[in-house]
Amino acid sequence: METWDAIRSRRNVRVYEDRPIPREDLVRILEAGRRAPSSQNWQPWDFVVVTDREQLRQLAGVWQGATHVAASAATIALIAPQPEDARQRDWIHYDFGQATMNMMVTATDLGIGSGHSAVADQDLARRLLGNPEPTWCQSLIALGYPADRPLTPILRPNRRPFDDVVHWGRWSRG
Repeated sequence: METWDAIRSRRNVRVYEDRPIPREDLVRILEAGRRAPSSQNWQPWDFVVVTDREQLRQLAGVWQGATHVAASAATIALIAPQPEDARQRDWIHYDFGQATMNMMVTATDLGIGSGHSAVADQDLARRLLGNPEPTWCQSLIALGYPADRPLTPILRPNRRPFDDVVHWGRWSRG
């Protein structure tokens, strides 16, 4: 798939076919995350890949909006260091956003759907993932082949109109 098609095709997928993702595809998705840009090349992330069905079911309990994790073929947990201050906290969120989008677009390119999730229950996440103190699970990316419809370019995205979002040279409201 061309990059532009992958960007236009990517959507949150939360219903998956019951089939595994080949390891080489998971490696490519993870490599895309590892290669993401980060502030001062800090690379603050670690990734934990979960494919065990029972572990995925339990991992879905870390957040009320993570139920799709239970049925995913694989879920990537993004593990972050404890920030030393507000500035470092902001870097973490920005850097992890870039790694997340790199992985999601790469998954789309491979025909694999993705859906992200927050993590509220850090104790449960730590018990399931084994990440040491003082790290924490910043978010989850559930992966699987879409069960509802294939990933194809979305012709009419549910987005604010282009001219309402883009301002050329200076902010303006018509």
